[in-house]
Amino acid sequence: MPSSEIRSARRLSVGRGLSYLVVAGVAWGTAGGAASVVFRQSDLGPAALSFWRCAGGLLLLVAARVLRRGSTPAPTGESLGRRLVRYVVLGLCLTVFQTAYFAAVGVAGLAVATVVTLGAGPVLIALGARLTLGERLGRGGMVAVAGALGGLAVLVLAGGGATVRPLGVLWALASAAGYAVMTLLTRWFGRSGRAGDQLGTTVATFAVASLALLPLGAAEGLVPHTARPLEVLALLAYTASVPTALAYALYFAGAAVVRSATVSVIMLLEPVAAALIAVTLLGERLTAATVAGTALMLAAVVGLAMAEARSTT
Repeated sequence: MPSSEIRSARRLSVGRGLSYLVVAGVAWGTAGGAASVVFRQSDLGPAALSFWRCAGGLLLLVAARVLRRGSTPAPTGESLGRRLVRYVVLGLCLTVFQTAYFAAVGVAGLAVATVVTLGAGPVLIALGARLTLGERLGRGGMVAVAGALGGLAVLVLAGGGATVRPLGVLWALASAAGYAVMTLLTRWFGRSGRAGDQLGTTVATFAVASLALLPLGAAEGLVPHTARPLEVLALLAYTASVPTALAYALYFAGAAVVRSATVSVIMLLEPVAAALIAVTLLGERLTAATVAGTALMLAAVVGLAMAEARSTT
């Protein structure tokens, strides 16, 4: 993990923040694929899987924080009480985002769940950023968000009942809501100079999420019953490391310096990666509507990233 580079948001350029978000988005796209295989090979539920993802990621993040050298968190002037509130809120948002997403994968399949979750995100975030942060999208941003919304509409309205299950869509929308609030808060803290040590924020957020998920995971059963224990264990280890510890550290760093709507659309790289995994490795069939919706979202990623780059030059 490039922990030596994940410093205070003040030291991170927008260009580097964009690159961090691209890597995080692609890495996130592999998490749903790993979850799909875990669900097929064991009886582990979405809350239990989310717990192991957060707990394993937390251990790796703590190790990275301990190993950091010559790094002093930037002073924020924020009281301990406010920091704790910030960590709790972000941790609960992360809990909802991850658990609802895994539930959507289990009901609707990897491709549909991921596209709906990350397709609804830009719409919710754009509205929230306009109302709470005063961020203006501009013409390019409006076109990009319209493309994301159009992709979601194509998927849901033209996908057919056999492909898009209503319960899976509801879980995905709940995940999108948690993701939207998490993104807006991260951007707000970055703008107000309270982002502080981004790796420290990530560690605290995962600690809260792990505690929140422990009773939920225990109710489902934390120990999976499976005929392939080594495969399931390897998938859990991968999920905790690459799309969790690495990706979230990069995400929180990048989201603190990049506009919220831009963050939401760049992270649509996740459904593109997930769709490729679903077709090539998991044998899921994608309808023409799913392909068209994913293509619209990829176009939105490129368009809004270009608009963001022009606005900072």
